[in-house]
Amino acid sequence: MSYIQGNLALDPKRKPNPQQRVKIKETTKVVYRNSSLPAQEKMLYLFTVVLCVIVAGVIIWRFAAIYQMNANILKMQGEIREIQAQNSALKQEVEKLQSPDRLKEEAVRLGFNIQDVKQGEVVAQSTKAKSSTTSTATSGKSTKAASKP
Repeated sequence: MSYIQGNLALDPKRKPNPQQRVKIKETTKVVYRNSSLPAQEKMLYLFTVVLCVIVAGVIIWRFAAIYQMNANILKMQGEIREIQAQNSALKQEVEKLQSPDRLKEEAVRLGFNIQDVKQGEVVAQSTKAKSSTTSTATSGKSTKAASKP
């Protein structure tokens, strides 16, 4: 009996016959190869890539120019700060050199005589007025406070 409690494994028809050979049918499959891209399409792709490279190059070049300008601006700002510090120091020195007391001492040292006390005070007041009204430094000119005898 080939059917025992639902099992067909014992079916004699299913047993391989050692004398039978398994035949394999060989089939050939035709492979279609895609043709290459047309020349116009290749040129379009090449043009697109070249255009992207040129745009990227221009952008990078502009960023480099901006960076260079910023570096120059920072350098100039540093130089401006140094020059402003020098200017303030020179202004203080000019004010110190233009003080009436120092001018009197310098006049006495050089041998000038004050003829009248009131004349000396007038000269001192006029020197103060000049120094307060002028905003720029003079180039080393000094006013004679008194006349030479």
